Amino acid sequence: MNKDRFRRDAGIQSVDLFCGAGGLTRGLREAGIRVSLGIDIDPVCEYPYTVNNQAAFRQQSVERLCGADFTEAFEGAALKLLAGCAPCQPFSTYSQKRTRNSARNWNLLAHFARLVRESQPHLVTMENVPRLRHQAVFADFVAVLRDEGFAVCHRVVNGADYGVPQRRRRLVLLASRLGAIHLIEPSTPAGRPITVRDVMGHLPPLAAGEACTEDPLHQASALSPLNLRRIRASRPGGSWRDWDASLRAACHRKASGQTYASVYGRMTWDQPSPTITTQYYGFGNGRFGHPEQDRALSLREGAILQGFPEDYRFVPREAPIHAKTIGRLVGNAVPVALGRAIGNSLVRHVKVHAAAGGRDT
Repeated sequence: MNKDRFRRDAGIQSVDLFCGAGGLTRGLREAGIRVSLGIDIDPVCEYPYTVNNQAAFRQQSVERLCGADFTEAFEGAALKLLAGCAPCQPFSTYSQKRTRNSARNWNLLAHFARLVRESQPHLVTMENVPRLRHQAVFADFVAVLRDEGFAVCHRVVNGADYGVPQRRRRLVLLASRLGAIHLIEPSTPAGRPITVRDVMGHLPPLAAGEACTEDPLHQASALSPLNLRRIRASRPGGSWRDWDASLRAACHRKASGQTYASVYGRMTWDQPSPTITTQYYGFGNGRFGHPEQDRALSLREGAILQGFPEDYRFVPREAPIHAKTIGRLVGNAVPVALGRAIGNSLVRHVKVHAAAGGRDT
């Protein structure tokens, strides 16, 4: 781990609920916020979270947590931050139909609110999908924060405006007991987003089904003979509509399938990638074809597009690598650069508050 990447401690100490593999934690740390504990119900998160972030991990559902469980993690903190990204599947455009009745997941935000009441942090942040903003459960969450004395700011942002090399719209919430708080302005220079080429153009080439000997995570899924012909007929930024009719899937030949253009496509070198999902390693699951090599993204490439450093470890050395597991860890993560922007916003807020002698502006 390159410790030079981390700024001096800003006096804020955090617990990361729903921490996953550590994307938000990594970003907060790069902004100078100490994260002492990550919590997630998924046991496969423990290894990448702890080995890369020098923080403790607790495998537990937030439903079974209480504020007192954070006492040790917040010990000695000048300012306490409760952070998290509740699982977004109930609100995602990718899975709205399948998870509409997932009452348990919808209630996770209510448990987050309960833990705010019980642990009494000074600061709160949450990141999620934009659709959440229009749901009653989000309005209830904001109401709890305001009732507890927090000033609240929330807005939908494009990650590409904050150094994320992908087009990824997310809802970001910041809340503070110190006074008015705001997300920092976009950090990406206007008209100069970080591109696919910028972050992964240097990686060794791969064929479909091949793995890099130096980095086992830089491996690409195999392609069937039909999909190999399809990707060879694909152009960067295009879709299956560019193919000869004989290559098109039966569902796309029907009128009902004509609107699904964002699958079976190649990314473009000199633009940000599309949103990285949990199935980014599959050519047919989105526009996840490599810009020029005849394959889908490798597991490592997806992690890099989410902002994880190239040396970020997701499994122990010599352990088997399961694409479905890595895909879930990477696709569900908060992009590191967005986490850093959130952290920078919190650090700036605290500094402004201190400089104003307690009167935040």
